[in-house]
This record gives sequence, C-alpha cells and structure tokens, in this order.
Amino acid sequence: MKMYKLTAADGSTYLSETKGEYGGNSNMKIYGRMDCPSANAVLRSKYRNAYISHRVFFKDEETAIAAGYRPCGRCMRDKYKLWKEANKK
Repeated sequence: MKMYKLTAADGSTYLSETKGEYGGNSNMKIYGRMDCPSANAVLRSKYRNAYISHRVFFKDEETAIAAGYRPCGRCMRDKYKLWKEANKK
C-alpha cells in the first residue's frame, strides 16, 4: 500500500494512505492546487530539485491555512486576493 507524507497543522509530518488535496512550498509558505501552473512549471525547470526539497502536501485547505500557509496567487487567485486584503499592513 502506498503511503503519502502530509504536513499537519502544527507543521509536523505524518504518513497517510490518502493523497493530500493541496501542495505547498515550505520555504515560501504558499499552498495551492495540485495542478498549479506555477508549481508544475518549476517542476519542469532546472530548479526542480531545489523546489522539491521544499515541497509539502496537505490533507485539505484548512490544514494548510492552520499551518500558516497562504493561497497561491496563480492557481487560487480569488482566495489569494481575499488573503492579501485581510493581511494588509
């Protein structure tokens, strides 16, 4: 049985039999859809290995938010705009 490494709300990791619904970048604290054009472009680029070293996966969007990640500005544009408005300084 395949197991998936997911990130919990507290930032710890755990193994799950179920794939995560969202991917993220722990360096940039961004989460997005698994089909994100930006993430997939980096995965095809010469920066692939560096990107993969910071790649995380979340069970759901609520967990990503609880872990302190923000929505991707490309694949989750509407949610990113709401996040940006709420986090103006």
